[in-house]
Amino acid sequence: MTGTGDTAVAVAGADGERLRRWRMVLGGGEADGTGRALAGRDAAMDGALGALYGDGSGGAPRGERSAGLGGSAPKVARWLGDIRTYFPSSVVQVMQRDAIARLGLSTLLMEPEMLEAVEPDVHLVGTLLSLNKAMPETTRETARAVVRKVVEQLEKRLATRTRATLTGALDRSARVSRPRHADIDWNRTIRANLKNYLPEYRTVVPERLIGYGRAAQSVKKEVILCIDQSGSMAASVVYASVFGAVLASMRSIATRLVVFDTAVVDLTDQLDDPVDVLFATQLGGGTDINRALAYCQSKITRPADTVVVLISDLYEGGIRDEMLKRVAAMKRSGVEFVTLLALSDEGAPAYDREHAAALAALGAPAFACTPDLFPEVMAAALEKRPLPDPRPAS
Repeated sequence: MTGTGDTAVAVAGADGERLRRWRMVLGGGEADGTGRALAGRDAAMDGALGALYGDGSGGAPRGERSAGLGGSAPKVARWLGDIRTYFPSSVVQVMQRDAIARLGLSTLLMEPEMLEAVEPDVHLVGTLLSLNKAMPETTRETARAVVRKVVEQLEKRLATRTRATLTGALDRSARVSRPRHADIDWNRTIRANLKNYLPEYRTVVPERLIGYGRAAQSVKKEVILCIDQSGSMAASVVYASVFGAVLASMRSIATRLVVFDTAVVDLTDQLDDPVDVLFATQLGGGTDINRALAYCQSKITRPADTVVVLISDLYEGGIRDEMLKRVAAMKRSGVEFVTLLALSDEGAPAYDREHAAALAALGAPAFACTPDLFPEVMAAALEKRPLPDPRPAS
């Protein structure tokens, strides 16, 4: 049985831990109200946080935070090592992103030793791609190794499920009239035979069975990924390149990958290696969606079997009315048109709401999509059925 003394110790311990956490959040100084000093590992963690999130005064008393990374490569490299020691990977990635944004460390990423110290993630890849043209040759191979590590992680996470989901969709899209029992599409069969409902037996007598066919190895569908490579779309470009490579590996899908800003570049011949695709992109610059869609439209030979996926925030620098006319024409011809405002794990993106509403009026609602949902979206588009929980932009 626990005594009063033990309970008091437990309460005191809980209060102490609470004060410790508040001290870590508030950063010290007279205003934090905790009166708590830090030592050992806590002090080291606080120092790493202070170097990034401090006030930059440089004259704060010992134990109080002040921004201290500056532009020194050795100091930044040590700091990168420290945060990987003290914080989980997900937190490290956020802190790296904040360091690049708050302290202007992009130029340091062009040094090989700095790249070797960072925690690779999608956002870091986007930053490296934006620096690609300015990157010295001595750094390029290190940067490619960092990008390849992230790409391989994404492929491992996404490829198997994507292939399985889309293979099933392709199989189901080829309907047969005399299916084997295992291939019967019961939902469609019941709907087709509702007129044969027998009330006395409370059952439907199916005169016609509808089943799933089995897709052959020949090309069944064509997919065109049309990707906006403006700076705000960096994460989407990374994910789309990985998905493009996965789709290109499937014999039943002919995949084309097109990237654009004010110019249009067809990267289909590089789809066997998404790292090559990424280093061929040029993040930043203007946007001409109309020109990109005109190119994609010129490559469509089987409209009823084609899915066009436009990945863009819809800030159009080209001819808006022409863009909308092209989308309408493609849909009339039988093309399935999908508009993704973002293909990333982030929240709702900034986007042109007027253009999104205009596309929705054409039957092409625009919405953000996580990488994990993308296989389901593509499967629905291949089968010409409603998209799964698209969360249209409002």
